[in-house]
Formats: sequence, C-alpha cells, structure tokens
Amino acid sequence: MHNHIKKIVGAKYLWQFPNIEQQQVLEWAARYNLSPPIAQTLLTRGLQTEQAINDFLFSTAEKAVAHASLLKDAQKAVDRILHAIKNEEKILVFGDYDVDGITSSAMMMACLLPLRAAINFYLPNRRRDGYGLSTKVVNRAADNGYSLIITVDNGITAFEPTRVAKKHGIDVIITDHHRQHAELPDAFAIVNPNQHACSYPFKALAGVGVAFKVLSLLYEKINRPLPAKVYELLLLGTIADVVPLLGENRFWVRHGLAQVNRNESFAFSVLKRNGKVTRPQVNSSDIGYGITPQINALGRLEDPRQAVKFLIGTDSADVERVGSVLLELNQARKEIERSITAQVVHTIETGQIDLKKERVILAASTEWQPGVIGLVASRLVNLYGRPVVLFHLTSEGQAKGSCRSIPEFNMFDALTACQDMLISFGGHSLAAGLALEQDKLPLLKQHLEERAAQLLTEEDLQQKLVLDAPVQLSDLTKKFLRDLAQLEPFGHENKPPTFLIDQVVQVQQPTLMKGAHVKCRLFADGVIKPVVFFNRPELFPLLQQQGERPFSVAAQVSENHWNGRVNIELIGADVSFKTDE
Repeated sequence: MHNHIKKIVGAKYLWQFPNIEQQQVLEWAARYNLSPPIAQTLLTRGLQTEQAINDFLFSTAEKAVAHASLLKDAQKAVDRILHAIKNEEKILVFGDYDVDGITSSAMMMACLLPLRAAINFYLPNRRRDGYGLSTKVVNRAADNGYSLIITVDNGITAFEPTRVAKKHGIDVIITDHHRQHAELPDAFAIVNPNQHACSYPFKALAGVGVAFKVLSLLYEKINRPLPAKVYELLLLGTIADVVPLLGENRFWVRHGLAQVNRNESFAFSVLKRNGKVTRPQVNSSDIGYGITPQINALGRLEDPRQAVKFLIGTDSADVERVGSVLLELNQARKEIERSITAQVVHTIETGQIDLKKERVILAASTEWQPGVIGLVASRLVNLYGRPVVLFHLTSEGQAKGSCRSIPEFNMFDALTACQDMLISFGGHSLAAGLALEQDKLPLLKQHLEERAAQLLTEEDLQQKLVLDAPVQLSDLTKKFLRDLAQLEPFGHENKPPTFLIDQVVQVQQPTLMKGAHVKCRLFADGVIKPVVFFNRPELFPLLQQQGERPFSVAAQVSENHWNGRVNIELIGADVSFKTDE
C-alpha cells in the first residue's frame, strides 16, 4: 500500500510522508463522501479495509466494547463487593494522586455510595506517602475496622501491603492497568487486563477504565443503570492518562463527550470556565489541555482528597471554592514547570549534559517538586526527542524519579533490566516512575546509556513528523472541518492529522507574539490562510529571510472560535525550505 516513504528535511523535524496510491484515495473519498485529504489520512494510518474504516468511523458498543466478565477476577471482585455491602462491612478505596487515580476513586464513591456501602477513600499524599498502597495504610485500615480494600489505578506491585492485609484478615481487590512484574501480589482478586493470565481483548484501558468495567458488571448484576456521572469521570481519566484513543477507549470518550456537551455537571462547568474553554462543543483536546491539568494540580501540590469531593460534590459553594483553588494551583504548577524546564535546558545549552555524546537526559535536584517532574520530562522529550529521567532528591538520601521515553526505547524494559539497583519502579514503555539510593544514580545513568547505545540509531534520535496527507489551502472549507471531526476524538495514537501544504508564499512579514509564537499569512491557489507556530520563536528569523520565496508547511487544521465567528486556522508544526528530498 505504501509504495515508499518520502523524507523531507524540516527546520526541526525529519518529515516522513507515505506515498499512497491516489486512485485508491479517490475511491474511498467517493465511497464515504469524505474530502480526499481525510480519506488519505485513514489510509496513511493503516485503515485500509472497509471493515477497519467502518469500525473506526462508526464505532458501536457491540463492536468496540467487550463484556466486563471477560476480565480475569472481575466477577469474583463484584461478588465480594456486594457481599461487603450486604453485611455492612467497612470498605476502603485506595487511589492515586494523578487524574486517573482521582477519577477512579471518585467513580467508586459515586457508584457504591448510592448502594449504601460503608465506604471511604484514601489518596496518598505524593510527598508524605509516595505512590501506591503502603503497609502503613493497611495497618491503619485494620485499626479502624475495615475488612475490604479496593485499589484503583495502582496495586499490581503491592506485594508487602497485601501480605500484611491478609494477616489482618482484610481482603484486597486490586484494580490496575500497569504492567505486572514477574510475580503478582497475593490479593483476593486482581482485575488488570495487563496481567499475563487475563484474556480481555482490549489491553489499553486506563485505571479508570478498569474501575469502570468492574462497576458496570456490578450494576448489571443488581439490574440498575450506572449513574450518569460515571461517563464524565471515565472521559476525564481516560484522556488525562494518555492511553491510546482507539478501540474501546475511543468509544467511551466519544460517549462521554456527547454527554458533557448535552448536560455537563457543575464541577465540569467550573473547570471549563477556569480553563477558558469557550468552544460551543468541547472536544478531547480542550479536556486534555484545558481541563484535566487542573485536577492534576491538586494531586501534584496539595491534598488530592479535595479533588474527589470536588468531582462528585453536590454543594455548589464548595465546588466553586475548590474550583478557585484548582485554578491557582494550576497557575502555580505551570510556573514551577517552566522554571524546572528552563534549568534543564540551561544544563544542556551550557554543555553540562552533552547531547552529542549522551543519548539519555538525566538530571536531579533537591529543589524540584516530585509532582511536576513527570510533566517536565514530557516537555523535554518533545524538545529533544530522547528519553528523559528526572529526579527529586529527598533529605533521606533517596532519588525519586519520573521517566518519559520515545517509542524506540522501552523504558519499562530498561528499568526491569536493572531492577537490582532500584528500590522500586513501575509503569509502561513510554512512562515510568522509580526510586533508588542517590549514590546509585551514576550507575543507573551508565546502564541506560549503554542500553540506548545498543538499541538506538542516529535516525531514532532524530525527531520525526509523520505527515498524513497533502492539502491545498483551497481544500480548507466547512465540509473539510466536518469531515475532519469524524476522526475525533484526538489524543494518544490518534493524533490530529498533520498535513503537507506545498509551495506557499508569505503575504506579509511574519510577527512574533509574546516572544514565543510566530504568526504568518500564507498564500497559495488564490487563498490566504493564517498559520501560528506555537513556542517556535527560532522560526521567526528564518521566515523573515525567506521573504517571498515559496516553501512548505506541515500543519494541523483547526477551528478558531472568536466573538461568535468561526474561522479556519492552521496550527503550524514545522517548515521546510528545502526544494525537494
């Protein structure tokens, strides 16, 4: 299907442009009544049969959603929870301080409270308690007469705490989605599609997705409809946890978006106002960039329990109060994030980290807040296109870190290979958390560098931009936007398409906004369209020098809502002044 991949050298990225049979593009475009660039995007992304395209464009519950009973131990977990409710046992939900953990905890509360469960929840404080279920919490639960603990979005590595729980006669139900280590904890039930013995067909659920499956099975058993709130929480947690928005996740995110656009909760409207989300119909990008970071801010900086109360709260004054705290915390978090990013960039620019010799960026500080370094690591991966590991150094001599990686370097496997030098670790191929003694940091750095040297080529370390289809400025109509919307919701593994716009010229001098963003007006085929390159100030002098000579742009197409008017604008990804390959 892909004859070959054309490569174009851009200012920052190596552009990869699959060559696709145009005859086929036109056939699909006609069959589905889609603009040719949108039809080509489907083909570029490997949707090359009628069934694959139908499943993607018109996802239905029958096709996309497998029954919850296929999850190993789900039925066992449901029976145990119902038994606990019937016998008025005390149940403790143990969550996590990120959005996935907060929404999972809120969902458990929103579903089990109406069934008159004697239920409470606990979210660890990132600084005080660290990640995951601890023996301290188990002992405290035993002292307070709890006989059932349900973990959400954590627990697959809670070996010692489950042993201690068993000694106290407490049953533990683990619901999680992180990869299992060689062994599994000795829990009453473990519901996790990523445990080796689970045959559930869809492996990419977020933690909130696994909690949702258990609760949907429970509600099916008692023959009641799930509370509507559940779909909003599922939407927020799934988008925030950056799981692939394909298959079952895509189905539920679409379902959740339709619901919040019809009938949003008070908490959701407060988050929308805080995040300056003004679009009449909220989309997944609004949620990922404008809404969920605020919930994250609570877990990162203060007591995350407030976030659960905020999400399922009924007292509007209380929700408003927490909403304004969230706004402030999120502003504070952005400042902290900028400052740490600038510090690491400085060490790279002054050569203390030498990217000519080093393939992995590793940095540590006593000053950095543990709650923010994961976000900074993501930023640095975007800036430099290589694995990043950042650490908060504690006063007890430990280094607690967050890693973010590139597709070519599996971080979970890299940490598994050196787990003897780590106190703990867990996560996925692209994102993981770990802890070790500070004096072992040089050893870890050496291990990761050696592994990267073996596995990564020069081209792996070059940042790439995969283009979906060519587009002409004259193609960008209202119909084009409607067709583009059929590919939503956009997110991880279903990114907004990036189009190649060839042979454009500038109509006037480019402008630099806030010292960071470059705006220019492009002209081709008798049409003028604005393009904005966010956070790419280095393009400003290049575009000035280019003058009126033609060049190519890689860009996404978006709707700009301003004063009741809708305009089509381009969000620039890169430019190329090279005339050909």
